[in-house]
Amino acid sequence: MSGPLYIGTDLSTQQLKALVVDSSLKKVYEAKFDFDADATGYEIKKGVMTNEAEGEVYAPVALWLQAMDTVLARLKDAGLDFSRVKGISGAGMQHGSVFWNAQAEKMLGSLDPSQGLEKQLQDAFAHPFSPNWQDASTQKECDEFDAVLGDETELAKVTGSKAHHRFTGPQILRYTRKHPEAYKKTHRITLVSSWLATIFRGKFAPFDISDVCGMNLWDIPNGRWHPKLLQLASGQFPVDELRPKLGDVPEDGGAHLGSISKYFVDRYGFSSDCEIIASTGDNPSTILALPLRQNDALVSLGTSTTFLMSTPQYKPDPATHFFNSPTTAGLYMFMLCYKNGGLARENVRDAINQATSIEQNSWQQFDENLLSVKELARDDESKTMQLGLYFPRPEIIPNLPQGEWHYEYDPKSDKLSKSEKVRESPKEDARVIVESQMLSLRLRSRELVNSPGEGLPPQPRRVYVVGGGSRNKAIAKVAGEVLGGSDGVWKLDVGENACALGSAYKAVWAVERKEGETFEDLIGERWDESQFAEKIADGYNKDSYEKYGQAMKGFERMERELLKEHGR
Repeated sequence: MSGPLYIGTDLSTQQLKALVVDSSLKKVYEAKFDFDADATGYEIKKGVMTNEAEGEVYAPVALWLQAMDTVLARLKDAGLDFSRVKGISGAGMQHGSVFWNAQAEKMLGSLDPSQGLEKQLQDAFAHPFSPNWQDASTQKECDEFDAVLGDETELAKVTGSKAHHRFTGPQILRYTRKHPEAYKKTHRITLVSSWLATIFRGKFAPFDISDVCGMNLWDIPNGRWHPKLLQLASGQFPVDELRPKLGDVPEDGGAHLGSISKYFVDRYGFSSDCEIIASTGDNPSTILALPLRQNDALVSLGTSTTFLMSTPQYKPDPATHFFNSPTTAGLYMFMLCYKNGGLARENVRDAINQATSIEQNSWQQFDENLLSVKELARDDESKTMQLGLYFPRPEIIPNLPQGEWHYEYDPKSDKLSKSEKVRESPKEDARVIVESQMLSLRLRSRELVNSPGEGLPPQPRRVYVVGGGSRNKAIAKVAGEVLGGSDGVWKLDVGENACALGSAYKAVWAVERKEGETFEDLIGERWDESQFAEKIADGYNKDSYEKYGQAMKGFERMERELLKEHGR
């Protein structure tokens, strides 16, 4: 019990978590602070405050200080010997910004170890609140960002994404307008991730090379702040004032930002040589918890659907997100986010159960229908393929309102026609809804996947599934048939710890790597797959994969027709 330890922190909307791992990546300690359950003195609900009239969602930054005090105290009570900790990194909910005043760094550097952080730093902020990723108050600013370089496509080419309400650039622009006096007092702006590193370091920490891509300000191809976007975000104020508020961005995702603050050495017994490593966003950190290799795909089957890939190709599009890899130069993180996922599948499940008088929450009949109905709900190839979109909530990809639409497609004649519903509803809906969700993923990732082996068409090597839907092997089987996966479909289970684990692994890699050793090499060698991953479906099937390849042409046309019909 004398080897080095590493701390990974995860600051999410509803809690702060800290995990401690050793060099073999084994978890040895864990502590968390639930904002709603554990906090005192803050009027919050699910970790945030809201101003519904303006669509604002935000959190009091001092609450996070209270959480940090408590989590470290709980680790100490659990028996952690802080002197063994050699590196700390973190994950923060993406896009959120913290506005520090000119006295903040002096306060950070002169903390009294006999007192907690909350009491000593609560006055270090020019603005006491941090906009949350759920904030939707910046539509005007987003329109300006989408237009400033020509259109949303050009913005995506430069920054990896079109403008989004939650992204930090539009949020800063709105901040200059709504709180001009606070902006004048703002000396430094950090993301939530770099806020974590700042606290541990005792001085302002730079943005992480991956998390900076969630701002609509960073020129990814050229590795710099984009001058026109900075000018826009500055609003009525001189652009030369904004640039130093943001700071520089180290290119190395494992950059050592310096040793831990003396405050933590004196208060908790950390070693003075404990290194603070650049913290990243929650989504990039999720990829690090695998570790995801090139040409692997991660599909989160939760209430929403998220698709993540690590790829050497940078092919941005307004419908997707691209970020620099949080660890490896030359790699990018490709991400798709859908509002509709589990809720849409549950609606079909409920309709099936109601029709067959089965217990409402049971997936048994849904799964039976999903597997018994043939691909694209056609008994033989003389019939048309059945395609559909099921959106109980307005969708981002594609940008369509709430609704349900059905089409029939004949790949031989290339004829696409609208229909009222599937031929046998709700039985065939089970098949069509899962296929529709997976076809959308395949359509938008098709140019990023490579052939995983000789004689195989381009497809992921592995498809990892996480989230509530990952427990459903019938869904996993169909996911593999649509998406491929030459090495199968794997259920990944790291509990609720993915972000914190990923940041802890980042700390291990940053401190223990040899010169030129990549994150994928070091962590991949130490990662115990049997502890976290289980193969649950075969994946690639030649006949099915080819049929879905034909269906994609009709699926893409269906989306285009609906977008045109709804004026999108």
